[in-house]
Amino acid sequence: MVLVIFGVLILQSSLLEGLRSAGIPTDALVLVAVVAGALGGPERGALVGFGAGLVADLFLQTPFGLSALAYCLAGFAVGVLQGNVIRAAWWIMPATAFIGSAVGMALYAVIGAMVGQSHLVQPRLGFIALSVGLVNAPLSLLVARAMTWAMGGVNERTYAVR
Repeated sequence: MVLVIFGVLILQSSLLEGLRSAGIPTDALVLVAVVAGALGGPERGALVGFGAGLVADLFLQTPFGLSALAYCLAGFAVGVLQGNVIRAAWWIMPATAFIGSAVGMALYAVIGAMVGQSHLVQPRLGFIALSVGLVNAPLSLLVARAMTWAMGGVNERTYAVR
């Protein structure tokens, strides 16, 4: 799991940084939490989200633990909701990644505002959440494969990640 988190961190800091400099916000580490919740359930989503959030917090100037809390909640929520959805179609993971990533970004801003970072809730928040979701949706197929490997395989009859 640590290899997947650091692999996504390298992807974020190298390839996705070009999108950020073009004005499109990105955050691939929230995707790790969302995919972990979708594949491994709420507990795994929360644990992986917390770890990925701590790694993200090392590179941000917001209070330490803010990303960890937001990603933990996003991973847990996806895990709870995904348990009730049939995962037979290939597009379920990108759709889950889109919605989960957008919600994770909104959670980050709202929780940040509650701890004194009111600048995180801004008129562009909807654009930021939408952009992160759109960038993470196609990446979710790649990250889902890596997470399946990291979790030692997933029941292929239940999940559409093969």
